[in-house]
Amino acid sequence: MATLSAKNQRNDVLQPINGSYLLRWLIPIIIGAIIWLLPAPEGVERNAWQLLAIFVATIAGIIAKPLPMGAVAMIGIMMTAATQTLSPGDALSGFGNTTIWLIVVAFFISRGFIKTGLGARIAYLFMSVLGKKTLGLSYGLVASDLVLAPAIPSNTARAGGVVFPILVSIAKAYGSNADDGTHRKLGAFLTKAAFQGTVITSAMFLTAMAANPLAAKLAGEQGIEITWGGWALAALVPGIISLIVVPLLIYKIYPPEVKETPAAAQIAKNKLAEMGKMKNSEWIMLGAFFLLLGLWIFGPNSLGMDATTAALIGLAVLLLTTVLTWSDILNERGAWDTLVWFAALVMMATQLNKLGLIPWFSDTMGSAVAGYNWVPAFLLLSLVYFYSHYLFASNTAHVSAMYAPFLVVAIAVGTPPLLAALVLAFFSNLFSSMTHYGTGPAPVLFGSGYVPMADWWRIGALISVVNIVIWLGIGGLWWKILGLW
Repeated sequence: MATLSAKNQRNDVLQPINGSYLLRWLIPIIIGAIIWLLPAPEGVERNAWQLLAIFVATIAGIIAKPLPMGAVAMIGIMMTAATQTLSPGDALSGFGNTTIWLIVVAFFISRGFIKTGLGARIAYLFMSVLGKKTLGLSYGLVASDLVLAPAIPSNTARAGGVVFPILVSIAKAYGSNADDGTHRKLGAFLTKAAFQGTVITSAMFLTAMAANPLAAKLAGEQGIEITWGGWALAALVPGIISLIVVPLLIYKIYPPEVKETPAAAQIAKNKLAEMGKMKNSEWIMLGAFFLLLGLWIFGPNSLGMDATTAALIGLAVLLLTTVLTWSDILNERGAWDTLVWFAALVMMATQLNKLGLIPWFSDTMGSAVAGYNWVPAFLLLSLVYFYSHYLFASNTAHVSAMYAPFLVVAIAVGTPPLLAALVLAFFSNLFSSMTHYGTGPAPVLFGSGYVPMADWWRIGALISVVNIVIWLGIGGLWWKILGLW
């Protein structure tokens, strides 16, 4: 028995070493090696070119997924130090970045919404008011996501952990199942509406999606400051309009068979009755949430307080009141995983800028596009950036690989810097609408089986156009009023 157990353990260890595993490693290794062996362009230091090779290989590894993202990122950090491309201090410098800790602390705070039940209560409250009709029910789910978005940086946690279980229970209550031909009764429509809603809400707040602070950090490397309040204000009008238009559009082109859902409102009321009055922990969580919003919006100008300090204050309140325990913090695996991969990507992007590669790229592209009018040039850049997401299975990988270069080119053609940075940041969420693999919540909701792949892609492509028109059209007018261009 002992021998058999040991043999099984060896098999478990060796199990990943197969053809697929090796191929997934060969892709980033070959890409990185090709760049490494190429001569650096004139004006680019060798260290900068080597770091580019490691950076691109790391992004390729994140896409190919031979290991989890954090493990690939840690290997990338190791390579920068082992090849002496960077000093060990520089290789580990990302772990001291305040932007990274903003999103990590936001993950901890989001645990409070789930642990106290406040997130579910908010969802049931919206459903009890709006859930009598199917369209209203979809707006209730989207509104729940919108309220939770500022403080829950994982759109997977919001859509998959809070909204989706409620969605499925309502669909099944009306006899809409994924596998018996009844998916179009209710479940398919609600699934698409909830997914497209979380794509939009992720674009509306700096802390609504894990890669948003990465975009803000990359913009900062170009001397462009994006504050929490500035992001939210710029996204307010186009975001609200998208949240109104998109569920209605899905209702028209992908209509549910069940149009009236009085039982859904009653189910929500019953759930609220089961939950009873708000517990002390929920009140504290709600107070901490409003405190955070106030500090994020008014802190920079009124108190000179940055967003990370505000987040730390909110977390301290939850720890001091025991709404969260240290065990909760230690068990928040998503936060610690984010810390690792975020630190690696931010470190490499920062060092590429310090070593002169990004300035060199900016000068080169600036000379190449000199003379072009910035409006059509930026529109073309934005569309290429948007629709290239068909090639990515991660918002983070896309932002890491393409945000900074496209921002540099946009500025080079004369686009107002803050406008360019914000539009590309918004698109870094909105482009997730198209596929069933483009962002974290997509596999969760698509995996329910309610929406066939052909429908998912067809509707996603149409909504991508609608979002672009709303955000560049109506949003453009709003940004003109705000003085962004």
